[in-house]
Amino acid sequence: MAALSLMHPMESPSPSSTRHDKLYVLAQFVGWGGFTLVYLGLAELNRGISLADTCIFIAVNLVGLLLSHLYRRLIHRWGWKQLNWPLLLPRVLLGTLALSVVWTLITWPLFPMLSDGEMAKKLTNLAIFTYSVFNGVWLFTLWSLLYFGYNIADRYRRSEVERAQLKATIKEAELRALKSQVNPHFIFNALNSLRALIGEDPTRARQAVTQLANLLRYSLQSGQLETVPFEEELRVVNDYLALEQVRHEERLRLRLDVEPLTLHMTVPPMLLQTLVENAVKYGISVLPAGGEIAIIARTKAGCLILQVTNPGELPEGEVVVDRKVDSTGVGLRNAAERLRLLFGDKASLALRAGEPGQVVAEACIPQAVSKSSESAPV
Repeated sequence: MAALSLMHPMESPSPSSTRHDKLYVLAQFVGWGGFTLVYLGLAELNRGISLADTCIFIAVNLVGLLLSHLYRRLIHRWGWKQLNWPLLLPRVLLGTLALSVVWTLITWPLFPMLSDGEMAKKLTNLAIFTYSVFNGVWLFTLWSLLYFGYNIADRYRRSEVERAQLKATIKEAELRALKSQVNPHFIFNALNSLRALIGEDPTRARQAVTQLANLLRYSLQSGQLETVPFEEELRVVNDYLALEQVRHEERLRLRLDVEPLTLHMTVPPMLLQTLVENAVKYGISVLPAGGEIAIIARTKAGCLILQVTNPGELPEGEVVVDRKVDSTGVGLRNAAERLRLLFGDKASLALRAGEPGQVVAEACIPQAVSKSSESAPV
């Protein structure tokens, strides 16, 4: 009497619970029906079985099927599926024993109707009763093991799915928090540049306002995207540097060395701007003579390699990688963390000493694993 009955879901009705209900009904009929056919087949091969005995045996197993279904409803009502094994095991043992006794009592009137009366002649009623109860105990125990086993496996599977969804939600929240830290820093520097220009050259100030508006619009729109085309990021960085050149004048010089193929690749929004902002802050601003900022973009092994160089010095041999960029404030730390959240260990961000008197910030951005992104109009 097939113990193949599978479980009913623990949650409220849903597409998943409907699927589980269908599976439970199918398993009940396949399990009990399969057991009945196997038993009847073996009986026929062994000694032959009459039509009357076949009907009686089918009736007995139908009672077992209905009792197992009632048992399942009681399991739901009493909340057994939420119990741990030490609390569940004694309940299951008592439940299977009670079911077996009830099953025997209900089907007891059918036993004298069997055509083979040898068992009744050789055994007492108590022995027959005990044999029937024992037969029911192992069947319902097997049914319970499969039922609760499936429930535990399904609960574990759903917990893994929920854990993955939670990790994705946390990742998205972390990413948005990091973006919110980048944007205020950038806005503060841009406004400082504009303030310095207003009193000196109103015409240039109006142009700067347009550039700042472009920057703010890009910042707001790109905040909803994980990646943007490098060409758009570069255009916004040009606006940013134009504003910074108002403040630094000849002290800030720009050199672009960009492969045309890289313009259509994708980068996290505000990544290049963060690297350039760091170069201005720690390279140009602290040197009386200023210097040159170079933006270099290359492709290598399916990655976009971005380099931003600026004048400056790092302690000899020091290479600051990924999230360990403590000496440069939150800007590069956030940029490295965003790369990690988006691309994992396949992305990297390093700050190292280049040629004498030069500091290089280098980012490796995988293209094969980046998600398709929309273009944020600027």
